[in-house]
Amino acid sequence: MTELTMGKALTAAMRRALADDDRVLVMGEDIGRLGGVFRITDGLQEEFGARRVVDTPLAESGIVGTAVGLAFRGFRPIVEIQFDGFVYPAFDQIVSQVAKLHYRTQGRVKMPITIRIPWAGGVGAAEHHSESPEAYFVHTAGLRVVAVSNPQDAYTMLRQAIASDDPVVFFEPKRMYHAKGDVDLEADIADAAPLGLARVVREGTDVTVVTYGAQVTTAMDAALAAEDEGISLEIIDLRSLSPIDYGTVAASVRRTGRVVVTHEASREAGVAAEVVASITEKCFHYLEAPPLRVTGHDIPYPPAKLEHHHVPDLDRILDAVDQVLGRSSNVPEVTA
Repeated sequence: MTELTMGKALTAAMRRALADDDRVLVMGEDIGRLGGVFRITDGLQEEFGARRVVDTPLAESGIVGTAVGLAFRGFRPIVEIQFDGFVYPAFDQIVSQVAKLHYRTQGRVKMPITIRIPWAGGVGAAEHHSESPEAYFVHTAGLRVVAVSNPQDAYTMLRQAIASDDPVVFFEPKRMYHAKGDVDLEADIADAAPLGLARVVREGTDVTVVTYGAQVTTAMDAALAAEDEGISLEIIDLRSLSPIDYGTVAASVRRTGRVVVTHEASREAGVAAEVVASITEKCFHYLEAPPLRVTGHDIPYPPAKLEHHHVPDLDRILDAVDQVLGRSSNVPEVTA
């Protein structure tokens, strides 16, 4: 095992992929000589050359469109979108081409494109630099969508994404880039948990808390705080947002009878809404209380000084836990 930050784990995954397969290349804005805004690609151009680690123009549609052409010719491009809010100019390419070419040809045309997106808030960034656009891509058939929460998953899941013939939208929580953890750099990805499998990161008996990305850490903190009051929370890291591993979630909810789903993205039509609806369908007779969502607000991402009011924190999660346990007088707001 090697202790790495999440950022360095991602770098190691790309270095391994570039070394193992000449068809793999990395492309994006300032990712070569600069090493990327977050230095995730630092040193790769020097090691593999400017034809494998490509500095592109500032044109997201052009970057993804070029990746489509490269995939047609047998390459396996890794695209870096510099910030989450910059993905929208490439939205047409991702939704109209990347997602559909592989799907509609029943796999005869492969789109082995990995689209890396530094994602979500908590770093005091400017406008368009702290957004959570995952629901747009989860809604799009033909895409795999994943979100990592720790260095080991960052390393393993990025290697799995690059090796996949399916196009993968790969969300990296930027406020976790400096989080450290043990990483097995020699692990065989064939032996790793499948890319679409959720993980129970903490077992519990009273309430299931479902989340992903940086919110896994927040949920774990909430579990420790709840333990002081004799409440046992089970924490599930979805890891994959499309497809979602409902088997793991449903098995947990059938044990606990209560569920809270939390994410940083807006509430309206978010991933949490889909999880709550699906779990209600699958586990209705096991539920002891209505499932609750703890999410960002339905607003454009706020200025940096106000983002702590937007991003769900320990207190908001614990308040929802109290509600599903019947320990709170708060009633979820209902709007006509």
